[in-house]
Amino acid sequence: MIKLGIAGVCGRMGRRIFELAGKDKDFEITLALEKKGTPFIGRDLQGIKVSSNADGIFLVDLFIDFTTPQATVENIEYVCRYKKPAVIGTTGLTKEQLLKIEEASRIAPVVYSPNMSIGVNILFSLISEMAKRLGRDYSLEIVEAHHSKKVDAPSGTAKKFAQILTEATEKKIPVHSIRLGDIVGDHTIIFCGNSERIEIKHQAHSRDLFAAGALKAAKWIMGKPAGLYSIKDVLA
Repeated sequence: MIKLGIAGVCGRMGRRIFELAGKDKDFEITLALEKKGTPFIGRDLQGIKVSSNADGIFLVDLFIDFTTPQATVENIEYVCRYKKPAVIGTTGLTKEQLLKIEEASRIAPVVYSPNMSIGVNILFSLISEMAKRLGRDYSLEIVEAHHSKKVDAPSGTAKKFAQILTEATEKKIPVHSIRLGDIVGDHTIIFCGNSERIEIKHQAHSRDLFAAGALKAAKWIMGKPAGLYSIKDVLA
């Protein structure tokens, strides 16, 4: 059984990871982490008290972090200190913050992905070839939509799509962001030629999609050597 620590456990994603992991016989949740000063500290979650002490990472076998860029960078220091495997799904990270994750992966195994959905990660592999085959006569744009409380825009997933397509076409890809209501996550890639339009759309109906992907990655990374991995590695 994997002793699991979850950061941001009272947030949208953290709570779903907590709920799904609690129903999985392969996990025992031993650390429920939240930032200092929140009203959740000390609250009982199914027999586990919410803590702000990241030193608790010492007691876990694996750590999952879906929080904020600053919190992730702080938590990754403890991952390094105790050489614990980590799964990170935080978005909105700067280049400097991503570098911190890369540095941590030299000490401990880390799965990092801006999107833990299996379907999205398959699209990451497919869209480059599609863009190359369609050629430069096709224009490309990306539209992404999320809930109104999502802070970063464009989304990490949209940035990844744009990066892949820019590498394939050598053109800058415009990205349009929508923040409305309680949209979990929609991404549309539009290929437009003179006489036709192709749209590839991925819609997340529930955060359980991302939580399940994170737990799949958690099981996969156990026992792996230090290194930076993606969901592509998990699926392979």
